[in-house]
Amino acid sequence: MSMDGTEDEVSAARGRPNLGYPLGDPPEAGMAREISPGVYWIRMPLPFALQWINLWLIEDGDGWTVVDTGVAMEQAREHWRSIFEATLKGRPVTRVICTHMHPDHMGLAGWICRKFDAPLYMSRLEYITGRVLVADTGREAPEEGVRFYRAAGWDEDALDSYKIRFGGFGKAVSKIPDAYHRLADGDEIEIGGRIWRVITGNGHSPEHVCLWQEEAKLFISGDQVLPRISSNVSVFPTEPAGDPLADWISSCKKLLLAMPNDVLVLPAHNEPFHGLHERLNNLIDGHERALARVLHRLRQGPKRATDLFVALFARKIGADLLSMATGEAIAHVNCLIGRGLARGVMKDGVLYYEAAEPRNL
Repeated sequence: MSMDGTEDEVSAARGRPNLGYPLGDPPEAGMAREISPGVYWIRMPLPFALQWINLWLIEDGDGWTVVDTGVAMEQAREHWRSIFEATLKGRPVTRVICTHMHPDHMGLAGWICRKFDAPLYMSRLEYITGRVLVADTGREAPEEGVRFYRAAGWDEDALDSYKIRFGGFGKAVSKIPDAYHRLADGDEIEIGGRIWRVITGNGHSPEHVCLWQEEAKLFISGDQVLPRISSNVSVFPTEPAGDPLADWISSCKKLLLAMPNDVLVLPAHNEPFHGLHERLNNLIDGHERALARVLHRLRQGPKRATDLFVALFARKIGADLLSMATGEAIAHVNCLIGRGLARGVMKDGVLYYEAAEPRNL
């Protein structure tokens, strides 16, 4: 089943900590700025409410490694062509790494890989999930998806829009290579004579890859840690009882233990920053506060997923954000269910959530 693939323009930043942004203004689109020896910051436009993504270019011996690629649209291809001409200095791209399978990260991976005959590096779950979602292109919306969103509280107009939009994932992704190199948690990759350690996270996507270069104190965080917004954590029709928020919180705690605080975080959106531990704690605390607000609403009486938007989002949710908002609302309720604090009751095809007594521990 298809997913939107955009970032969390839905969620309000959950009490931002005081972070440091040492690099100043971002580079212009189609330009590459060196931010550490051999490491370049690239910024590409996006056709979403979230307008920009950060990509990374790393010198790698006789060639270059690209980390994330942007959406498959002609404007991004033109920017890449400018960078290939101005920055690569005649050396080819020899490897493409994608942190995860969302179109703003993987969209042009196949195009770059074919252009330079370069291999694709991803985690297994991200690669397979991306292939599955692209395979939905052209399919009719499945009945499981219609039932899922009807149960969440969508009206017939919203369901009709879902049916029309279903299968759009593949339109933002160039043909994915038919083979890849697997990245797994704890792997080490040599890029340009330096070792980058792979650290994976879950919740925003199935097996998100981050890259840590210890000596240079650089941490390519993708969407796993963003400074100004909180990455969307959603439940989708393919796994309606999933608990991605528990995975997300666990991943934040994992990074707190695994990573030092003095790294320069290179996120996929917003600006590079200092203050990794502060931001991770802020993300954990923010979701815990959101869970408390949702539970408070459930104690007032049974609620549909759409009735919980007011507890989670600082803005009115329109049609453009309904899918992500619904997914994130269900993620919070499913987390409460997993903790024994809530339960769901189906009535006439609509799922109502209510508070439950906590389990005896």
